[in-house]
Amino acid sequence: MHSAPSANQYSKVIANSKRIRWDIDIDVIRHRRFDLDKTFLPAGLSLVNELDFLTSDDQRLLSQVQGRSYAYIFGLVERFIGAKMLEISRQHALGDQVALEALVRMADEELKHQELFRRMEAMMAADMPAGYMATAEPNAVATAVLSKSNWSVLALTLDIELFTLAHYRASIEPRDDLCELWKDVFLAHWKEESQHAVLDELEFLREDARLNTAERDAAVGDLIDLVVAVDGILQAQARADATYFESIAGRRYAYAERNAIGEGILKAYRWQYIVSGVMGPRFQKILFGVLDDTQTARVTNALQPLLYAMPDRSPMATLQ
Repeated sequence: MHSAPSANQYSKVIANSKRIRWDIDIDVIRHRRFDLDKTFLPAGLSLVNELDFLTSDDQRLLSQVQGRSYAYIFGLVERFIGAKMLEISRQHALGDQVALEALVRMADEELKHQELFRRMEAMMAADMPAGYMATAEPNAVATAVLSKSNWSVLALTLDIELFTLAHYRASIEPRDDLCELWKDVFLAHWKEESQHAVLDELEFLREDARLNTAERDAAVGDLIDLVVAVDGILQAQARADATYFESIAGRRYAYAERNAIGEGILKAYRWQYIVSGVMGPRFQKILFGVLDDTQTARVTNALQPLLYAMPDRSPMATLQ
């Protein structure tokens, strides 16, 4: 059994939120543009180093295409995260006002993040070659996700926000050769997501405590459905990004190389948005800590076909 969240846990999140709060223009963009002479998404996430037939210029270009989609997909998922947190906050509306404030602040920050990622896309669209396509519509995705149980949506949200932290700490922050503006965007994002992950865990465990075994069984099914849906989004975006990259790259690639590029992008997206999260120790401890053996087996069996999507050189531990 998990103990009920305390007001002190929520109050610490509020204090940290106030301390680190940033403004898009004043603190992040600061009248800068994205530097197309530099890498965006580092190789530990983009896996471009595994496509060793790419020229160094095309590896950098592919990092920029992936970095553009990395921002777009975050904006996409934050549409349903913000809506869910506003919905969950109503459970506290006539009760714990500290918890209510923490969740309302989180929803406000998620709205700001969506605006930041929309601004990023507009700026990158102005400077990168035409032809990029975002394949999923945020409201349609949010509607589908929010039709599932609170438990499953909160589990997915916790997973996303924990891997956000892992990506920044292990792969983005250590690199000094990335586009400075791109890196600063994800530094700002990481600061606030660090607080959101605390709230996600509190609310997930609070929701889990309300469920009986049959309800949790159904919620596990919902979570598996959500992972399948996320993978569908990644497959579509990977196809679009492979086509876009090949149309703007510095050379024409042979048929086998084009296939390898498409497979490599999909592998990278599955690594970024599914595998690096579900394999994270903190997420595994929280999720599997509330599941019985049968439920755990259902989740692990569903994930098995995706677990190939790890960096070739060092599975899981690096993210460099």
